[in-house]
Amino acid sequence: MKRCIWILIVAVIFSVNGMAQDTTQLKQGEEINRSLTKSDEHIYTLDLDAGIFVFGHADQKTVDVVVKITDPNGELAAQFDGPARGKETFRFSTEQEGRYVIQITPFEQGEGDYSILIPIIEPVAETPVGKVDQMMAEYSGEVPGAAVMVIQDGEVVLQRSYGMENLAYDLKMDEQTLHNIGSTSKQFLTFGLLLLQEQGKISLDDDVRKYIPELPEFEHVVTLRHLVNHTSGYREFLNLMAMTGQSMSQNLSQEKVIEIVQNQPELQNVPGAEFNYNNTGYVLMTEVIERVTELDFPTWMKQNVFEPIGMSHTVVRNGPYQIVENRSHGYTYAEDGGYQEVTDLGGGAGAGGIHSTMGDLKKWIENLLDPQVGTEGMIQEMTTSFKLNSGTETGYGLGLFVGEYKGLKRFEHSGADVAHRSMLMVFPEINGAVVTQSNFSNFDGSIANKVADIYFSGHLQEEENEEVANEDMAAFEYDPEKFDPLAGRYELSIMPGFILKFDREGDRIYTQATNQPEVNLTATSDSTFSLVGVNASITFHRNEDGSADSLTLHQNGNHLAKKIEFEPSIDELKTYVGRYFSEEIDTIYDIIMDDSTLAMKTFLIEDNMPLSPTTEDKFSAGFPISEVIFIRDEAGNITGFEASNGRTRGVFFEKWDQ
Repeated sequence: MKRCIWILIVAVIFSVNGMAQDTTQLKQGEEINRSLTKSDEHIYTLDLDAGIFVFGHADQKTVDVVVKITDPNGELAAQFDGPARGKETFRFSTEQEGRYVIQITPFEQGEGDYSILIPIIEPVAETPVGKVDQMMAEYSGEVPGAAVMVIQDGEVVLQRSYGMENLAYDLKMDEQTLHNIGSTSKQFLTFGLLLLQEQGKISLDDDVRKYIPELPEFEHVVTLRHLVNHTSGYREFLNLMAMTGQSMSQNLSQEKVIEIVQNQPELQNVPGAEFNYNNTGYVLMTEVIERVTELDFPTWMKQNVFEPIGMSHTVVRNGPYQIVENRSHGYTYAEDGGYQEVTDLGGGAGAGGIHSTMGDLKKWIENLLDPQVGTEGMIQEMTTSFKLNSGTETGYGLGLFVGEYKGLKRFEHSGADVAHRSMLMVFPEINGAVVTQSNFSNFDGSIANKVADIYFSGHLQEEENEEVANEDMAAFEYDPEKFDPLAGRYELSIMPGFILKFDREGDRIYTQATNQPEVNLTATSDSTFSLVGVNASITFHRNEDGSADSLTLHQNGNHLAKKIEFEPSIDELKTYVGRYFSEEIDTIYDIIMDDSTLAMKTFLIEDNMPLSPTTEDKFSAGFPISEVIFIRDEAGNITGFEASNGRTRGVFFEKWDQ
């Protein structure tokens, strides 16, 4: 029998002079509506037993809030600072009996209205399914939903659906729901290509121009293999279209993508020399399949892949306006609170247009592990990491990422449409798999790994004891004023235009990445810092005077960032002002002064995009353009700029005389 849990939630409100106090009691499930001013700090306390799971949210109606959880010892247990509107969800489990504090503060001294509600307070789950249910609390009820499936030795050991597939018609997510699996689709296209290769109709080492001769002839040959392992050198069409200011949800035909490649003046890299995740190749491969088979892609996939495997509910959606019965609709947070429906990406059926049920995905996984359709050689080719021209492995095969997770071999692929989120991961050594799907843009992408931790713990290697590490961090005493020589802006070498800003506010030290909220730092030494609430840390490479010219970000690897020293004056910024035109994408950008900041604007994008200086003549922005590099002639006059946004690089804009 469950223990009786007595819980009291007390809201303590302090006046400006700190004297007045207003205490409110709230039972589980009751909602408190509040207003925050710039200097407010709202405190809520919960008296809890040990071993209790708590899930709640602050509904950010007109203010962006930060939620901090403090344990009975006064130590920070967790911090949550996600979306600026909608529900700032929080969760924690108690390790000891006592009073837990929930602190609500406005982000960057904003002000407005919010409400706080704690719908779940219950004992921490002890069964695997119970642990997953608590993990998925955010996606349960009258909210955008999610689905989870775990397979081992051919048996479904967990299959759960949560929340809603359609909020407008009050339809729940269930086993019949067709999920938009986004880029998880890529493995299906490469499987189809390998079937055609087995039949002798194509070779992955053929020049793509053998099948699409109207593509431009560059200095180097681009093969089908280059296109499906993301090393072709073609521009990424979605990122390129975003540069024009147009919505990426508009329907783009394969012919239009071919035209985009035709307008490209040169390859971004030598084919096979660089991995650059790229949807363009998969759109072109869709066209190749159609030309070789003389069937439209959805029909050919149905007849040759889906039906033979038994995936009777799986379809290819050719565009964002095609009706697909029983599909989940995508949702994101609305600016004024609540949710809004969003359409899918346009074009790219083979790159990310497949909709499937969890049951059909189980059949697909079974065929990957024991192919009845296709051959073991095909699966081996799909799950073997490609080697670049230099011999370096990319960690990507054909439509699948290849690697290890906690010592266990794994191949997997995620998918992200405008709102839908997908993950399919397979552990061949134990005949295991985890699949997650959601129709919510803020779905937690780490959940699939956490589910694997629960169900496959007996096969996974244990990582470093985090509790010991946290104790070591807490024991280090740091004078925040010593951080001043390290403060500044640092640009990631692996992602030009992505800036990490470091600063101090009193005793608080923090970082803020491009287009991201501020995150507090905890010093673990004079040179190393952990990001509160984020699985990442920073190492500054200090000089003798205590300053630093570079740092390393430890997050999914080690990433170098160099300090930005370019700080132009307002008069110098004004020299960049002008109108710039790209013939390649038929788009105009105006570089303007917006107060004392350089910014860029274009007709189809509502807000101006501030430009932050990084190095001489080089600026970072946000999206759809993350980096701008100005070009000068021999006399030093600015003649244009090159724009990049990660997957698409070096698009030239010529400066027009005014």
